[in-house]
Amino acid sequence: MKSAVETLNPTRVRLSIEVPFEELKDSLDAAYKKINQQVTVKGFRKGKIPARVIDQRFGRGAVLEEAVNDALPKFYTDAVNEAELSVLGQPEVDITELKDGETLNFTAEVDVRPTIEIPDYSGIEVEVDAIEVTEEDIDKSVEQLRERFASTSPVERAAEDGDVVTLDLEAKVDGEVLEDGVATGVSYTIGSGELLDGVDDAVKGVEAGGEATFTSELKGGSAAGKEAEVTVKVTQVAARELPALDDEFAQLASEFDTLEELRADSRKRLENMKQYDQATQAQERVLEKLLELVEVPVPEKLLEDEINTRKHNLEHHQLGQMGLDLEKYLEIQGKTAEEFDAETKEAAVKGIKTQFVLDELVNKEKLNVNQEELTEHLMRRAASSGMSPDQFAQAVVEGNQVQMLVGEVARGKALAVVVEAATVKDTNGEIIDLDDEEEDETTESTSEETPAAETDTPEEKPEA
Repeated sequence: MKSAVETLNPTRVRLSIEVPFEELKDSLDAAYKKINQQVTVKGFRKGKIPARVIDQRFGRGAVLEEAVNDALPKFYTDAVNEAELSVLGQPEVDITELKDGETLNFTAEVDVRPTIEIPDYSGIEVEVDAIEVTEEDIDKSVEQLRERFASTSPVERAAEDGDVVTLDLEAKVDGEVLEDGVATGVSYTIGSGELLDGVDDAVKGVEAGGEATFTSELKGGSAAGKEAEVTVKVTQVAARELPALDDEFAQLASEFDTLEELRADSRKRLENMKQYDQATQAQERVLEKLLELVEVPVPEKLLEDEINTRKHNLEHHQLGQMGLDLEKYLEIQGKTAEEFDAETKEAAVKGIKTQFVLDELVNKEKLNVNQEELTEHLMRRAASSGMSPDQFAQAVVEGNQVQMLVGEVARGKALAVVVEAATVKDTNGEIIDLDDEEEDETTESTSEETPAAETDTPEEKPEA
């Protein structure tokens, strides 16, 4: 076999491949054997039909077509490996010449990873938010904990903001009660916003045994998105009572003996959260600066596939779970279809560029991924997907996507190298020393920028 590579543009090549006919022998033998198992000819046992009879009865062309279809992937792969190409997606194959007994010539156009030059990134400087925890922040944190330990007791008065009411609801659309529009014994805190729009105003001022009617757009169910007439009956009104802010509360709600110790722990936790946010912010801003330094051509077909994948995931997974369609989602977001398309394309371009640049850094810095790092990342991905580690690991293996996870971890390590080399200051002008011993935040950050096709819950995909 002979092959030659023609560069069509920075992200696409054409392979011209010439195969001597004798190299098709194995595929021809396999073609005859396959046809033998599929057809019957009077006078011959199944599977024992001579090749000349198959040629006479079914045509030599059918055999050649079967043989070529069988052989093309191997010759294409051999040519790719010989040229040391990093291909993306499936090739467009064109058989230019097929002479029986002489030669097979074909071309294959395919997208390839562009050649990327990583410049000196040690001069990157970014600014991040300073870590500041105020007394108001601590007050809010303690108050949220206090809310969790609130008790309720029935009261004989009209419902007010903050009360917990027990409701029976009935929804009608066009005068008809919906099959899934009836609910009884629903517990609801007035003002929480966890039920239908309009329910707060409807139940406030209503005592137990009273009812009210309001109109609201249904968020889910069989009539999602439609206006419904909702009748709500209040069966109980209960007042929420918050525990006193004292040492007794600290002992009830935590392992601490005093309220002062509880507040000190709240401060520490808030500082840790802000440190996490600061590290994530630093990684995101360093990545943006790095991408500005590198010229990265994006393959058109890969970009098209990435845009389609992102749209599909949004429409059929994320929005589907919320009972929304794309049109309703855009209405809620206040965006036009054109704005949505532009934002999706921008995110897809950034994701592809990020992957290309970080992959090149992995090679340049000779970064490896050990089993412990891969296991830790798998555990995080499993948690974020709502699957158990065993379920997620099984899905990864069955989907042949172990290398996908390895790539995510390696890209996280590559970004950590750049962040470590960069100068990070907070808004107070203080230089931040980011501890990158663990790649949790880094890996999460790069996963967000990785093409969507590589970050979904593992599923079967054709290999590039």
